[in-house]
Formats: sequence, C-alpha cells, structure tokens
Amino acid sequence: MAQTVTLIPGDGTGPEVTDSVKEVIEALGVDIEWEVAEAGETVMEEEGTPLPESVLESIRRNKVGLKGPLTTPVGAGFRSVNVALRKELDLYANVRPSLSLPGIEAPFEDIDLIIFRENTEDLYAGVEHMVGEDAAESIKIITRAGTERICRLAFEQSKELGRKHITVAHKANIMKFTDGLFRDVFFEVSKDYENDFEEIDDRIVDNMSMQLVMKPNEYDVVVCPNLYGDILSDICAGLTGGLGVAPGANIGDEIAVFEPVHGSTPKYAGQNRANPLATLQSARTMLEYLEMNEAAERMQKAMEAALESPETRTKDLGGSAGTKEFTQAIISNLE
Repeated sequence: MAQTVTLIPGDGTGPEVTDSVKEVIEALGVDIEWEVAEAGETVMEEEGTPLPESVLESIRRNKVGLKGPLTTPVGAGFRSVNVALRKELDLYANVRPSLSLPGIEAPFEDIDLIIFRENTEDLYAGVEHMVGEDAAESIKIITRAGTERICRLAFEQSKELGRKHITVAHKANIMKFTDGLFRDVFFEVSKDYENDFEEIDDRIVDNMSMQLVMKPNEYDVVVCPNLYGDILSDICAGLTGGLGVAPGANIGDEIAVFEPVHGSTPKYAGQNRANPLATLQSARTMLEYLEMNEAAERMQKAMEAALESPETRTKDLGGSAGTKEFTQAIISNLE
C-alpha cells in the first residue's frame, strides 16, 4: 500500500529542490505518493495566510510531510510558518543530525552528531510584550511535561541507533528555575537508560558551544531547550559543510514533518543553481522514519557517490553542477 506524504514545495528555490527529491524517490522505486499542499509567501495574497488550514489538514491526515524552505521576513510581516507548523501539529522534537560527507570541505572529519531540540517551549513560545514604551519582555517557558517528552524521545531514538554518549546542554547555573528544571528532568529520565549508555552528562551551553568547535568528535547526542538547540544545531551544520547539507526533522507522537533548515534564497530561484542536498537528506531521514531503511541506505550511498566528483557537486560545494545535474548524478549512482 502506497504511503501518501504531504509535500509543501516552498518558496524561492523550494520547488526546485523538492522536485529533485521527487525524481530521486521515483528512481528508488519506493511506493510514495505526494499530496501537494502550498504554503508560504506564494499563497499569502490569495489565502490571506501563509499557512492555510488545508495544509494542516493534509499533514494530519497523512501523518508525514516533507517541506521545502519557506520565506520568513525579518522584523516584519507574517509569523514563521515553520514555528506555526510545529505548534499547530505539536511537533515537539526537532532532530538535527550532522554527518561528515565525502567531497565537502569542512573543519573536521568523521563528525556524527545529533541535536535533539525541544521544539515548542522556551523563548520560542513567543510570549512577549512591551513594558511601557522603552522596554520589552519575553517570557521563558519550560515545563516538566515538555522537557520529559523531548528527553525520553532522545534517549529512545539514541538507544535504537546504538549511540553511547548523551549530553544535556543548559544554563542552569544562571537560570536555576527554567534551565534547572530542564537539566533535572533530563537526569530523572536518564535513570531508565543507565544501562544503555556509556556516558550521560551535562554541559553549560556556552561551554558546549566551545566544545563543539574545538573537539566535536568527543560528542555524540546533545539534548537542549529550544533556543540553545537552534544555535547549537547551526554550529554542528557548520562543522560538516553548512546549512546547505543539513537535514531536519520535526517529530511529534503521531506526526512528523521533514525539512531542510536553510532559507529559500529567492534570488537563485529558477536558475538551476540551488543545492538540493539538505532537502534530499531530509527525505532520506523521512524514509528511515517510514521504516524504508533499505531505500534510505541506497539513497545515502548514491548521494555520497555524487559528492565524490567536483563535476557532479553543486557550485556552493566546490563543484560545477547545477541542481538538475546533481540530481541526475544521484539517480545514476543508485544501486
């Protein structure tokens, strides 16, 4: 029986990179049907919202979605569709793997890290207001329930993947109530997994940042509140080649939406210049989520083979290929 997946093409270069995914998935021969749902800047004028209810209904019905990059104006305009999707669908876990890939220049080798970022609370909850005319206040929200579920998911998935070292990043030395609660709940949950991991520890988030840029190979899995996860996952992406290679997954109890974490780069739209790798990596992660592991492994090997040669890598990765040429190189390497 075919698996129907909601596909949000996105803005800017989004349609090009999601077309790349559709071509590779078709070449893999996996039984996936796409239900296209438009969101973002492209539907704002017609729908009056960047996130029509029909998009949410499609994802709720299919339980799985793949999203291209969407435009979010800085400082004005509509709220982030990414944040709205996470909250509306209760996608409480943002999972960001960072893996060294062949042919890509990066500061370190053999990086294999996963960030588990709480996705619905913390300062990202957006509870803020003006205090008079000259001050603004934002409220940091950390709950026991929200923390427990991200920590338990991190431990469960890390255990399934055979990971042996898990670290919680926090600022509990200063924010003793909010980050203190996050840290304490992490270690409470960890008691159920003490026999599954060789090391369970914690790091102050500023020290964690330094550790990641000095000796990232010493870390395996990092769990953190929303804002810290946003920052640390971008650091990890930088260790493996940048946001153009970084996949992302937003996971809830019954629904998951997969997405590249980079922007929509509208200035390159329609020019065959977009790098689809982050979207392809996100789709590969989606295949694993759907337990199509053999297809996911074939796809990963084909992507790595295409990255080996400058002739088939995209220009941002030091190559000369366009979006379409890189896509065809992956397809030709499928075994």
